[in-house]
Amino acid sequence: MKKVRRMLVYSGAAIILLVGLALFFPTWTPKIEGKNSISILEQVEINGTGHELLIRGQDKSNPVVIFVHGGPAVSEIPYATKYQDLLEKDFTVVRYDQRASGKSYHFGEDYSNLSTDLLVKDLLILTDYISARLNQEKVILVGHSSGTYIGIQAAQQAPDKYEAYIGIGQVSNIVDSEWDSMNYVIDQAKQSGNTTDVQYLQGLTEQVRNGTALVPRQYVHKYGGAARLIDAEADMEQGLWFGPEYNLLDRIRYNRGAAYSQGILIRQALAEPLPTIVTKLEIPVYFIMGQYDYMTSAKSAKAYFDQIEASSKEFITYEQSAHYPQFEDKETFSKWMVDSFVQQ
Repeated sequence: MKKVRRMLVYSGAAIILLVGLALFFPTWTPKIEGKNSISILEQVEINGTGHELLIRGQDKSNPVVIFVHGGPAVSEIPYATKYQDLLEKDFTVVRYDQRASGKSYHFGEDYSNLSTDLLVKDLLILTDYISARLNQEKVILVGHSSGTYIGIQAAQQAPDKYEAYIGIGQVSNIVDSEWDSMNYVIDQAKQSGNTTDVQYLQGLTEQVRNGTALVPRQYVHKYGGAARLIDAEADMEQGLWFGPEYNLLDRIRYNRGAAYSQGILIRQALAEPLPTIVTKLEIPVYFIMGQYDYMTSAKSAKAYFDQIEASSKEFITYEQSAHYPQFEDKETFSKWMVDSFVQQ
């Protein structure tokens, strides 16, 4: 009996040790070889709070691209290892976890002042930091999904900081976009013969139409309106659980940040549609949309794009992709980036 108790004690100690290692295991990013390369994962204080930065590229003198993640509060650092290798050859790629998101969520910190305006200010200050650190006068700004709500406002407020603005999965009028999404998922459910889904979704139509609810995202994923050429959810889980940039404690931060931030930031975006805030930009503007994007409707994004005044603008459609064209067809996206900003 004593032997069994000892074995249980040892097993319990081993489990505690393993959990401790998983929680606090040091995070890192794979090294990029080369005399002028950069591969850094670090916490930097920006506008009064710690922001996690991932900076990667084969040559620090290459053009700099800052990516603003979506969600809200859904870090895209876990996607980096798998999907940005081609970009790193010709650009220095900067990803950051926004205030109260992912590795930038700090237990015990007061986030009662969290707002879109504050996140825009964070981005502008972060841009200055990156420009100075990498000795670049201007950077290319890329927003994805709800990150476009932040990115396009930063581009409007400080055009002198940015060479161009690129909106991928661009947010537009959210109510109109959600209505497009609702019609799509109901139609797809009907075509698949899933009467249970049809009935449930039809019960939400009034709320979605009047802007008091969003289409449940599990149905958008289920019917191909989120990703078609990749498994974006599995890729995220892979990066969060097994990627070198995140440990178990960071995964907890990720969940806590998303739970806190999403309601606040989505309500703000619903109350202040982008077409009423940003109507003119003094830099080149590109919207890149997947044809099957029903997380942020391509149709609604095109209507918004047509309203925008800009020094130059282009609407680009990826015909086989949904909400993640930069990942679903990374070869095409990387080539377009090189053609547009390197080989000029």
